[in-house]
Amino acid sequence: MSLFDLSGKSAIITGSSRGIGKAIAEQMAEAGAKVTISSRKPGPCQEVATALNDKHGEGTAIAVPANISSKEELQRMVDATNEAFGKVDIVVCNAASNPYYGPMEGISDDAFEKILSNNIISNHWLIQMCVPQMRERKDGAVIIVSSIGGLRASPVIGAYNISKAADFQLARNLAEEYGKDNVRVNCIAPGLIKTDFARALWENPETLKRATSGTPLRRIGEPVEIAGAAVYLASAAGSFMTGQMMIVDGGATIN
Repeated sequence: MSLFDLSGKSAIITGSSRGIGKAIAEQMAEAGAKVTISSRKPGPCQEVATALNDKHGEGTAIAVPANISSKEELQRMVDATNEAFGKVDIVVCNAASNPYYGPMEGISDDAFEKILSNNIISNHWLIQMCVPQMRERKDGAVIIVSSIGGLRASPVIGAYNISKAADFQLARNLAEEYGKDNVRVNCIAPGLIKTDFARALWENPETLKRATSGTPLRRIGEPVEIAGAAVYLASAAGSFMTGQMMIVDGGATIN
């Protein structure tokens, strides 16, 4: 059996209708997993699920739209996954919000609360819903897609960076709590990746030049380059790794 084989596993990936989440779902399906595709809009979710079923066989993917800000919708997604696949082995908390771009002094209370709620508390909710069955089986993997922003200050995405730093600690704390039951909890910390979510940071040529000029690889990443890290953390290859943040940033943080 390959160290990266996910055959017989079931994975929930939030924010998986596009970008990093979609790439993770595609690569987990490639590795043999059944996957739940979820984001707010039903249409894009169904498109991704249909494409995966066409490629890997009917029953590979289901589409369950859910807004991460709704505990009820998250629970419905978990229930639908259990019904379709019989269990949840892997949870990827990828969806996040960043409704504000600017200095901290200008952020409204509502925007700050939304960032903290969607990027930290929603992850906690979803993990709480899925981990009990993993602990019972003595096997499971939780992956939080954080950001190198959690290691840095920023004049324009400060609140987002604060939430991503909190995700690192969420992973560490849950890894300590769940480790005795062989449930691993880790973060991936991507650098700048070419997604719609990060468009404000790479679409402008000047901003892009600034972002890449000091990085060893001199470019931004592609979503599939984060997906490999997720497959590693979810599979036997990553079975002795927990409570960690895996930085995948083209070397941006070494300078």
